Amino acid sequence: MRLATALALVPAVLLASCIGRRGPPTAAGYPEATSLLGAPLYAVERPRERRQELEADLATAYAAYERDPDNADAIIWLGRRVAYLGRYRDALGIFSEGIRKHPEDPRMYRHRGHRWITVREFDRAVQDLEQAARLLRSRPDEVEPDGAPNVRNEPRSTLHWNVWYHLGLAHYLRGEFSQAQYSFRNALAVSQNDDARVTASDWMYMTLRRMGREEEAAAVLGPIREGMDVIENRSYYRRLLMYKGVISPDSLLALPTQGAGEAAALQYGVGNWHLYNGRVDQAEEIFWRVTSAEDWAPFGYIAAEADLRRMLNRRRN
Repeated sequence: MRLATALALVPAVLLASCIGRRGPPTAAGYPEATSLLGAPLYAVERPRERRQELEADLATAYAAYERDPDNADAIIWLGRRVAYLGRYRDALGIFSEGIRKHPEDPRMYRHRGHRWITVREFDRAVQDLEQAARLLRSRPDEVEPDGAPNVRNEPRSTLHWNVWYHLGLAHYLRGEFSQAQYSFRNALAVSQNDDARVTASDWMYMTLRRMGREEEAAAVLGPIREGMDVIENRSYYRRLLMYKGVISPDSLLALPTQGAGEAAALQYGVGNWHLYNGRVDQAEEIFWRVTSAEDWAPFGYIAAEADLRRMLNRRRN
């Protein structure tokens, strides 16, 4: 089942293709986003076998939605499955429907906030994720099911963690490092396993270094050790080991990676390490390398874009 066929299952009222789109489509279709450097970004074609898996998952998600269109879980999974196929604007429309139907459900704002980050609309991301954080005050934490299960089929994140983590990312990408460190500190406080801890610690460390708070950043590295039980977020774990001096930056760049997200994360971490150590030229070279990849959705790619834009703006001024 091709992407167009899979999406044809979903009623047009759910697919908000008009959200954020301007002008007629090009030969490549509508852009999903505009990069922070001004280029249109289109949905990336998945490898054939992977695309078929994602389309089958989407068909299942839509069948569940069709049986009960007011069910919050069905709406969330429909939006998630559409987003995994690179149709982020359509996913935003589905999560928006979820918010209309379930305005007190923080999960809707958490997922829509995540996808506002993907399409580079950080102000909207902050608004949604702050609303999710407000709604969480009266809601216990819960494990968040994985869209792509790990090798142990063991979910590693929770709702509270995801809200604080993504809010921290949105602030970081806007260059609001004080607000970012507050959010990452909250994410660290609700971390329930080593995958969550290393991810929150990594972004916390980078944020504190950007703020010039080197002693606090060094303290973040204290609990990080070799042999931690990290299943999913190996790139963040390896970046932390690099900050501690266990792994060299060059060897980190030479490591084999699985997928665009891991490659972007490793490269961005090394570029960022060069940047706050005063090696701006090396950092910029790596950031351009990150943003030359085909898949523009990973957070490392978006962060590299944000830093390049700041560099270019300073140069112009």
